[in-house]
Amino acid sequence: MQFDIITLFPEMFSAIKEEGIIARAIKKSLISINTWQLRDFSSNKYKNVDDKPYGGGAGMVLQVKPIRDCIAEIKNSTPKTKVVYLSPQGRRLDQGLVEELIKLESLTLLCGRYEGIDERVIENDIDLEISIGDYVISGGELAAMVVIDAVSRHLPGVLGNEGSLKDSFKEDLLDYPHYTRPEVIDSQTVPEVLLSGNQAKIDEWRTKESLKKTKEKRPDLGEK
Repeated sequence: MQFDIITLFPEMFSAIKEEGIIARAIKKSLISINTWQLRDFSSNKYKNVDDKPYGGGAGMVLQVKPIRDCIAEIKNSTPKTKVVYLSPQGRRLDQGLVEELIKLESLTLLCGRYEGIDERVIENDIDLEISIGDYVISGGELAAMVVIDAVSRHLPGVLGNEGSLKDSFKEDLLDYPHYTRPEVIDSQTVPEVLLSGNQAKIDEWRTKESLKKTKEKRPDLGEK
């Protein structure tokens, strides 16, 4: 899958392009991440891409033309890309949405800043708005990284261990508890069933613990 990111801070994405699972996926050519500096599409010598909001108010608003020109440039080479704006007013990112996104060939992620973007971009140039939660962060870059990670790990070959795709939320349940060596530490022991070697009983225990944890910590998931 190809990710194109429109941002004022492309350097932030070195965190995922150079380290961890996403970096390895890039090296294997399983995904590609292209960053686009929005200021490169400014039409003035100061490289400004924002202006004061009509009607007054605090902050600045990203202008239509630089964003629209950048999207057009991306679509010249990737015409079928889906353009996503990372926005607190967007659809909440959950496992269901992730599974919709992995079916796409390309995503263009627009990272907002300041007070946001001109509404005319949202009305005419954006296919989908996505929110990663009901809180405010400084810009869309961190949200874009979350989307990239959540989507990429479901693509064939990215994780290497396909069993990891059974993590939390895959079936609207939290993950079951995990244990590793040593068997006993500070008088705390590993549940006996996990040491039994009986896979059927282990699977049954894990299912029950997953249901129990979901009921205790995220009962809203159980409502689904």
